[in-house]
Amino acid sequence: MNRERMSGVDTAWLRMDSPANLMMIVGVWVFETPMARERLLARLRERLLVFDRFRQVVRTDATGAWWVDDPDFDLDHHVVDARLPRPGGARGLQRLAARLAAQPLPPSRPLWQFHLVEQYDGASALVTRIHHCIADGIALVKVMLSMSDDGTPVAPRRRARALPAGGEGHEDLARSLMAAIEPVGRTAVRVLGQAGGSVARAAGEGDAGQFAQWAAAGLRLAQDAMSIALMTEDSRTRFKGKPGRRKAVAWNEPLPIDEVKAVCRALGVSVNDVLLSCVAGALRRYLAERGDATEGIELRAMVPVNLRPPQQEARLGNRFGLVPLVLPVGIANPLARLREVGRRMDELKGGFQAPLAYALLSAIGQAPRALQTGVLDYLSHKSSAVMTNVPGPAEPIRIVGNTVRRVMFWVPQSGDIGLGVSILSYRGGVQFGVMTDAGLCPDPQRIIDGFAPEFERLLLTLALVPPGVLRDEDAPAQIEQRLLGMPAA
Repeated sequence: MNRERMSGVDTAWLRMDSPANLMMIVGVWVFETPMARERLLARLRERLLVFDRFRQVVRTDATGAWWVDDPDFDLDHHVVDARLPRPGGARGLQRLAARLAAQPLPPSRPLWQFHLVEQYDGASALVTRIHHCIADGIALVKVMLSMSDDGTPVAPRRRARALPAGGEGHEDLARSLMAAIEPVGRTAVRVLGQAGGSVARAAGEGDAGQFAQWAAAGLRLAQDAMSIALMTEDSRTRFKGKPGRRKAVAWNEPLPIDEVKAVCRALGVSVNDVLLSCVAGALRRYLAERGDATEGIELRAMVPVNLRPPQQEARLGNRFGLVPLVLPVGIANPLARLREVGRRMDELKGGFQAPLAYALLSAIGQAPRALQTGVLDYLSHKSSAVMTNVPGPAEPIRIVGNTVRRVMFWVPQSGDIGLGVSILSYRGGVQFGVMTDAGLCPDPQRIIDGFAPEFERLLLTLALVPPGVLRDEDAPAQIEQRLLGMPAA
């Protein structure tokens, strides 16, 4: 039987499942017209099943995890009809997605399932569940695009060489270890290359500047490794605690991307800075509404960083690292909060934390499960949330002639983390999605409802403050005095 060894990183995601947090990427597609089941099945056979992973089961033995062709594969097991719980509509769709997010995928079959709601808001909806060991968000967006009417079908890739039933010995272990450290090495080489030459050339020419650049890269690598190892816990809020087995999900009406970019141009910041600042403001607003302390609150979110080369974006598997971003939830002033988010993001950019985290996941995926659990428990205790931002297509996509009106997804939370925030751009809008543990935060819609008001506060800043003031160092204090009508929130 043909089988292929699972990578260390993908194995780590496979073993990350827990009763409270299942490692599934859950998504919702809303169509503009009814979707016929048979037409959807035909498109999946044509475009999705060319990827081996969607026809393979996972088998584990003493040597690790393996991808094995499913001899009993049946597409009808993976595309199932679903009915909305009361009251139906968007609320019912949210409840269905939340229930499915807490329901394990059958381990005896390929680890994915689509749930077709043929009667939803006069059209249809599709709830998708794909285990994280199959692919990350960037790869899954490319899969989605390949399924669209305008997408380019993916040619079946050449199968891996069939491997013997036993272990692969020291040679395979060496390859696994090299795969673990390769991202770090590649980043270091890029840093040195940008510095103007190799260490060997610097040694030959006696160039002190080159040695200084090399030493700086090594020091940054050591500092980033220590910052991961010595992380302190973030603020204790209602988002922290022991999660249970019930989930709650919510989404908002999309923010116009053109308005977001206009704010970015006026303030000289990135789109990501603006969106993350709105997330921090919405979380602050939620805590304040419940009478919780907000002054000085800082919430650490694990943020995925794509490490995949552009030419490999359609390749399945996981190629991303995680960086710990501490959100300044305690800052009330919207511009001051935005500035601080940008400053913290700049500190993380160009560093080694993302490739170090990737290497760590790869290594613990090859290590005993108890070691992996200990490492993940350590990281989850230092964090309150997982947040991700995935760019989607700017133009509407169509599946067998049916336009996808809305796309949402939710990232899984690992360990004891009970809050996940997902940001996806699509069709000129920015969609926020929140998934929470129902015991810790039963009403994520209240968080979602805070995103638009926080963004509007930034728009109000642009409308009422002269442009020359916006980029001054003292701008936040000046704006706080001038915008007397702005809610304190």
